[in-house]
Parts: sequence; C-alpha cells; structure tokens
Amino acid sequence: MEDLSKLSLVEQINGLKSKKFSSIELTEFYLKRIDQEKVLNSFISLNENALKEAKKSDEKIAKNKSSSLEGIPIAHKDIFCIKDQKTTCGSKMLENFISPYSSTVYEKLSSSGTVNLGKTNMDEFAMGSSNETSFFGSVLNPIDPERVPGGSSGGSATAVAANLCSFATGTDTGGSIRQPAAFCGITGIKPTYGRVSRWGMIAFASSLDQGGIFAKNALDAALALENIAGFDEKDSTSINKKVPSFFNQAKSKDEEHVVGIPKKIIEDIKDDNVKNNFFESLDILKKSGVKVKEIDLKNIQYSLPVYYVIAPAECSANLSRYDGVRFGHRCENPKDLDDLYERSRAEGFGEEVKKRILIGTYCLSAGYYDAYYLKAQKIRNLIKQSFMDAFKEVSSIMMPTCANVSFKLNSIQNPVEMYEQDIYTIPANLAGLPAISIPSGKINKLPLGIQFIGNYLEEGNLLNLSNKFQQNSNFHNE
Repeated sequence: MEDLSKLSLVEQINGLKSKKFSSIELTEFYLKRIDQEKVLNSFISLNENALKEAKKSDEKIAKNKSSSLEGIPIAHKDIFCIKDQKTTCGSKMLENFISPYSSTVYEKLSSSGTVNLGKTNMDEFAMGSSNETSFFGSVLNPIDPERVPGGSSGGSATAVAANLCSFATGTDTGGSIRQPAAFCGITGIKPTYGRVSRWGMIAFASSLDQGGIFAKNALDAALALENIAGFDEKDSTSINKKVPSFFNQAKSKDEEHVVGIPKKIIEDIKDDNVKNNFFESLDILKKSGVKVKEIDLKNIQYSLPVYYVIAPAECSANLSRYDGVRFGHRCENPKDLDDLYERSRAEGFGEEVKKRILIGTYCLSAGYYDAYYLKAQKIRNLIKQSFMDAFKEVSSIMMPTCANVSFKLNSIQNPVEMYEQDIYTIPANLAGLPAISIPSGKINKLPLGIQFIGNYLEEGNLLNLSNKFQQNSNFHNE
C-alpha cells in the first residue's frame, strides 16, 4: 500500500475512489499517528465513532454514492460545536460542555462525507498567538517541540503538519490560521468575512472571527474551502453569494495577477532573514510570470492598536454569557448571585481571557466608549479604505505572514510583544478581506511563510496565485 502520509487530499480522494485503500485504513493510519504523537498535545478529544463513520463512507464508495470528500479523515478546532460531543474552546469554563447542536461548518463537512477524528487544542477562547493559553496545556510545534506552533489554532496546524489528519478546520480573528500555518510550514486560508458561516462557532470577536482551512497545499485548501463556504440563513453576517469552484480556479491558467508590494511595510521589516525571504519569494513569483507593483497602504500602521481595542471590547460582550447560571463552569456553594458570578468567572477563565475582558470592559465603559471603541472603528474604516484604494491598481497584496520564525515555549512574557506577533495578519481581519499563508522557505530548519491578501470574495484568485508559487517551489513538500 502507498505511504499514506505523503498523499495530498486530492490523491487521497482518488485513492479511495479507485479502492487502492479504504477509509477505514486511512482513518486507522491517522488514529495510530495521533497516538504515536500524543506528546504534541494537538488534540483535546477524539471521536470514538471515527471508525464507524469510515465504515459508512466505505459502504457509500462501494455503491458509487459517495460525496465530494467521502471517507477523508479530518480534525476540527475545538471551537466548532458538534452535537452530543464535548466542545471546550480550550477553557476550563467549558471543560464539560456537551453541545446540543452542530456548527454549520461541521454539518457541511459531515454531509460532504468527511470522517471526524476529533477536536484540536487551541488557545483559550481563541485568545493567543502561541497556543500556550489552553486550559489543556500547550501544543508543541512538530518541527521543533521546544517551540510554539502559533495560535490560536495551533492544534489544527500541528495536526496537519505532523500528518495526524488530511486537513483541519481553524478560525482566524487576527491571524489565528495564517500565523500557525507559517510556523508549522503548511498552507492556511482565511476567507472573506461572511464567506463561511459562524453559526455554531463559539464567538470571540464577532466582527473579526472567520472560519477557514489548514491543508498541505493550495489545491487541497481550495477543495476543502469550497465544502465549507456558502450562505447560511442562521448567520446574519453570512454573504448570500454563489460559491465558485475554488479548486478549478486554483488550477486555472487564465487568472491574471498584479501583486502589490507595500513598500513602507517591507522597508520596515526588522528581521533580515524575513526580509530576504520576502524578496526571494518575490523572485519566484516574477519567474512565474506574475506582475508586481509597489503600493502605499496608508493608515496600516494603526492596525495593531485598533485591533486590541475592538477585539477585547467584543470579547467582553460575548463572554458575559458565561455567568455560572445557564451553562459552563459553576462555582460550588455560592453565597449569593454576585458571588456566583464572580467566582464562576474567576475560576473558569484563564489569565489571558480575564485580561482581555478587563481591557474590553474598560474600552466600552461610560466616558471611554467614544475615546477608544468609537475612534478605533473610525480608524478601521480608514484601513479598509486603504485596501480598497490599493485594489484599484493590484489584484492582491503580498507581505510576510510573521515577523519571525516560531519562538521557544514560554519565551515571550511581555503581552505587548506577544500581541505584535500578529502585526502582518491583523489588517486583513479589520478589513474583512480574504488572506492566505503558504510556506516560503526556512531559517535554521524553521519554516517561514508569505501572505497574500485579496479583494472581497477573491479567494479563488489567492488560491491560484498560491498554487502558481507552489508549482515553482517545493517548500510545501518539505
């Protein structure tokens, strides 16, 4: 039998259809890998029905009744609710929460025939850039276990990079798909805000959160993304637009590209290795026939402070529902209602979550709302307009995914330094734009990623550009 660890998603689908191997064999292979790599701590829980799901897929394939992703074993970030299964969001607050319903992302992938292997570890309530804030312990980077895999979707990134699943779901609020993808040397895409339903995806910052995909390469990501995208009437922010075949767009030779290079941002890159890698990646694109143009992204330097006003403000509102009354952790023997609220939340939330709730509550409080939250929203509009002006001249924008390679566990104690990890990824979230990170090289065996940001609903164009890059390089196969 073929080496299943080396097969792409497309090759796995073809192998299942041609009966080179079965879904049960593929699922058993991944379950064995997960058990062998327990030390990475990439999973919070495993699906005890995975082999039963694989058997059903094999029966459908045998009867030629298979769906688009029939029999493909995948992993879900533990932020997506699955009915009658535990959904923790990496928090003690939801340690024993059994969801009464399933998220739209899970439902879509389940109806496409995927086999759910389990739920991946994550920063608590998706708050973090290193996957060190999870109640269930830190996730380790499979390339160097002394380093972080990035966050908040580090469990999903590690699972794909370590060959523990075919592909995985993730969420991206300020870079939580793209940054771990870069740190783990894989492909990660965050689509346009509203392209993928947020129904059943536990909220952190509602105007920024977006579900997406981790995969081995751009073609795999395209195929997975088209199976989770689409309008959902249960989500009021969902975009009612037909979903094209991202896979066909990614392979197309008709797509034209003019890539914008934000001159000031690139000049200001502090790490010489990151800067050199950026220009080396640019050379690969130019050799692929891609046109390049320098642009000016005004107001982009305000992205970080704007994000760290808006995201905590929305988080403080969203997390107010965890009060020890309706669901989630409840303290023992409360004296009165105030004691119930205070102790349940103090015991249930971790330090990073508490910190962001406090910042957010302050920004929304009387006398400070106009000075902080309202002003941040105005600057957010200016950032969005900067992108719109740029897209009049270019089809996408290229910049590094991260300012550095993966850092060592527990090496960053300063919260501001940790927040700066998202300096290149946050702007796309503030503007609601699609963005993708792909592997672009290595420094001392540690992966680097480059990022492409596209115009609204132009995921296909980004995937095509990424596929072009990957056809002319081999970083995604290393």
